[in-house]
Amino acid sequence: MRRWPEYAAAIGELAKLDSHVTERPNHATELARGAARYADVVVAVGGDGTINEVVNGLLTAEGNTAKLAYIPMGTGGDFQRSVQLPLKPAEVAQVVTSGQVYSIDAARARLLGHGGDAVERYFINLTSFGMGGDVSVRAKNFLSPLSGKLAFLYATFAVFLGYRGKTVRLKFDEDPREHEFFITNVAVGNGRYHGGGMHPCPRAVLNDGQLEVTPIERLSMFELIRDIRVLYSDNVYVHPKAHHFRASRVVAESSDIVRVEVDGEAIGRLPMEITVLPRALGLLVPRSSPLLVEPQ
Repeated sequence: MRRWPEYAAAIGELAKLDSHVTERPNHATELARGAARYADVVVAVGGDGTINEVVNGLLTAEGNTAKLAYIPMGTGGDFQRSVQLPLKPAEVAQVVTSGQVYSIDAARARLLGHGGDAVERYFINLTSFGMGGDVSVRAKNFLSPLSGKLAFLYATFAVFLGYRGKTVRLKFDEDPREHEFFITNVAVGNGRYHGGGMHPCPRAVLNDGQLEVTPIERLSMFELIRDIRVLYSDNVYVHPKAHHFRASRVVAESSDIVRVEVDGEAIGRLPMEITVLPRALGLLVPRSSPLLVEPQ
């Protein structure tokens, strides 16, 4: 809130700007859905959770044609790691008012809420289940104001001390075969990062119509401590317990209670079905962005 006025002033010099402050969880979804009725651009200002809420508002707004802009001001910054948007107010204002549209995929997740009710949630970055769902509950801790990565690492080890592996069954696209794993975690990414810099989906591309799926089998405490640098790197698939799949539709089931997080928020549990929505959103990026020269 202290930083926002400088950005608002820079944008306001170039375009009409209406600002709204969120007051509760999922309020950004309501605000974005309402703004989509009249705005050319809807700007998410905050962290990965905020942009996720805004995306859900845009994708559930009837007849929405508004473009998405993003000003990263969160602690984890995982979606920002994939898109590398500018941070200086003057540069941000240029992107918001005259940036290039980069069409990106979204994904729709249908799962069970914590109370057993049906839940539907969209995301443009990453969802995970297994230990990641439990960690997301603990990741808002005393280290969060200092470093999203440190807060996530602390939560990871705190949860791991009492975590038991879960057996999950995965299906991809229309293939009837089941792939069963005794897991620590499974990441399903449209983006590449989560957990304040962990790199579980290093080959993910934001607009290729595919999700990258990374199951990691059960790790011992020794393996986690020994291999945490590999698990945070873009070379995760060299690890013998990491597996790799790509699909436009993912179905995950388990006889255990396996918690699910979407962009850092614990929203429910398996079973879950995830479906890609190809190029469902137009994200504003700088005209010089490297994203624009990648294969479309």
